[in-house]
Amino acid sequence: MIKAGIDQDAITKMFSEATAKQGEALRKGVADATLKALQGRELTMENIKKVLKTVTAAAAAGAGKNDAVPADVETMLGKAVEGMDSALLEAVEANRRALQQFVDQGASLQEKQLKGALANLEKMEDTFFVTLSKTVESVGGLPLEGPWKQVLGSLQSKGSDSGARATQTVQDMLAQTKVALSAGRDSSMKATQAMLDGYAALARGVLIGMSEGLQGASPAAHSGAKATER
Repeated sequence: MIKAGIDQDAITKMFSEATAKQGEALRKGVADATLKALQGRELTMENIKKVLKTVTAAAAAGAGKNDAVPADVETMLGKAVEGMDSALLEAVEANRRALQQFVDQGASLQEKQLKGALANLEKMEDTFFVTLSKTVESVGGLPLEGPWKQVLGSLQSKGSDSGARATQTVQDMLAQTKVALSAGRDSSMKATQAMLDGYAALARGVLIGMSEGLQGASPAAHSGAKATER
């Protein structure tokens, strides 16, 4: 089944047949599927939720069919969460670069579209956790309550890499504009209204460009890059 641009059957099969030793392959498979789905749509919070929900449901369905012991299932589900977090990290970076373009053109972060983008970044981690939690509840009946409880508890207590990056991005953007105002720089709106209205599409374009740039990088850059490859 293809939903939200994601081959759910492939993810379900991957988790139903996997072992805990294949954790890295699971993480990468989920990261790639999530990133590809995010690249296929505007980076709105609603679209991000849909992608997370679809991937989580597919992974849960597969894990529910796996005969592994609960501890191994927990490990596999943890890798699913890590994979989604990795893709979200890329989405956060794409938003940061898109916001930077507007700030460099003198746009105010009080503009409706940019203010909304910052607000979404601020709640990125909560959105991640709540979406996973609600999705897990919706696929009740699967023998995953214990493993999922541990995985979600760990996510909530330790926090996600994407959430930490999102928080830092908001702080950095606000600090930049504060410095600009203190220095008396021109903060007149230089970006067009059309560009502002197309912010989510711009962020998506940046996300695609980031992956294409990584694919064209040198082997050394590939090995040192933290971002997930497309």
